Amino acid sequence: MPVALARSISLTAAERHQRKKAACGHKTEHRLRMRAQIALHAARRRSNARIARQTGVHLDTVRRWRGRFAEACLEGLADRKRSGRPGAFTALQAASVTALACRLPAESGVPISRWSAPELAREAIARGIATFLSASTVRRWLAQDALKPWQHRSWIFITAPDFRPKAQRVLDLYARTWQGRPLGDDEYVISADEKTSIQARCRCHPTLAPGKAAPCASTTPTAAAARWPTWPPTTSTTRRCSAAPNHAPASSRS
Repeated sequence: MPVALARSISLTAAERHQRKKAACGHKTEHRLRMRAQIALHAARRRSNARIARQTGVHLDTVRRWRGRFAEACLEGLADRKRSGRPGAFTALQAASVTALACRLPAESGVPISRWSAPELAREAIARGIATFLSASTVRRWLAQDALKPWQHRSWIFITAPDFRPKAQRVLDLYARTWQGRPLGDDEYVISADEKTSIQARCRCHPTLAPGKAAPCASTTPTAAAARWPTWPPTTSTTRRCSAAPNHAPASSRS
């Protein structure tokens, strides 16, 4: 039986430097390192059997990567594209699910305010777009699109008729302006979120200052003083502040 001759390989100075860097690099993948070593040994006119012994790989592996490097040089040492498993869904099915996500659920008779991945999968199966479809597949299809019209922010779609005058007062305070007059250097704006579920409580004992490896300690009685929203404390130097209900500066002086 005739024996196949080893393919002849010649490297330029730049290619030899790249292969040495790949063969000795600590961050190079093991499979790429072995292929670079095979190419370097082959460039020194060594036989496939000797290369197999020195690298510790099978003779067929040496023959394969030596032949690929002789045919395509550096590109031959990379993995070839694999076909993989055939796709279970067509591009038309993915586009149909994306188009369904762009429509309101009310148009399909679904009693929800906005779509979720499981709801989209169930609706697609009910419409006959696909016989089976998982929520993760729908989520992956929607994430791959560059434009996502099904995502929106409630701030953009304001429907309250009196929203503009209410927001104008808050935005003026952000710009340190009230009723067309700029606030002074000794006037401050304090903003706090209303928390109706938290009751205002009175302190019965003084707050202890924090110490080494000990947090600040404070006590609060169990009985509530009044059912009011909690506000951040103000000092006597605060002349004007903004309260959430009125959105207007309040003076601490009578």
